[in-house]
Amino acid sequence: MKKADIFEFYRRLAEANPDPETELAFGNPYQLLVAVTCSAQSTDVGVNKATKALFEEVKTPAEMLALGLDRLKAHIKTIGLFNNKAKHVIALSEILVRDYGGEVPADRDALESLPGVGRKTANVVMNTAFGAETFAVDTHIFRVGNRTGIAPGKTVGAVEKALEKSTPKPFRIGAHHWLILHGRYVCKARTPECWRCSVVDLCRYKPKTPPPKIKSAKVQADDDTASS
Repeated sequence: MKKADIFEFYRRLAEANPDPETELAFGNPYQLLVAVTCSAQSTDVGVNKATKALFEEVKTPAEMLALGLDRLKAHIKTIGLFNNKAKHVIALSEILVRDYGGEVPADRDALESLPGVGRKTANVVMNTAFGAETFAVDTHIFRVGNRTGIAPGKTVGAVEKALEKSTPKPFRIGAHHWLILHGRYVCKARTPECWRCSVVDLCRYKPKTPPPKIKSAKVQADDDTASS
C-alpha cells in the first residue's frame, strides 16, 4: 500500500473513532497487565466478566499476593487456561513487589521478563498504560495487516516491523486499537464486511464481500411458516 493510502487509511479510522481504547476493563497499569495476561485465547468480554469482582478486591500486586493462588483461580475459572494464567499472575506479582516497589515498569524489556508476559502483552501495556508507540500484533491485526496490505508479513514479528516502519506519526499511538477494532467488527476472519468498510477502496483484498441478500417479505413469511 502506498504511503498516501496508508495515511488515508488511518485518517478514516481516526475520524470514525477519534479516541480508541482497549475493550479490556481496568483501573490502573497493574490491573491492565493482569487483564492482558488473562486474555490469551480468551475474549475481552469473557476476561472482563472474570475480572470484575477480582478488580474490586485487588488493585495492587501486594493485594494479589494476599488474595492467594486458590482464590485468584476461583475468580478467573471461567476463562481458558485459568490455572496457568493464575500461576503467572501470582509469580509476576511477586516480582513486581520484590523488584519494582509494587509498580508496573514502563519498560518493554522488563515487562517481557515477567512470567506469562510475551511481546504482545508488553506492547499492549506499554501502549495503553504508558502511551508508547508500540504495535501489539494479535490475530486481528495480523489478519488486517495482510488482508488490506497495510502491513503484510508472514509472521507476527514481520507485521509488527511493517507497522513500525509504515505507520505515520499522527496515528502511531492509536494504530494498535484502530486495527484491532477494525478486525474485530468489520474485517472479520470468516467473512469481512466489505460493504460497510470505510477503507474498502484502499484495501487490496479481493474479491470484495457483497452485502448479504435481504429476503423478500414473502420468502421470509414462507420460511417462518416452514419453521413453525
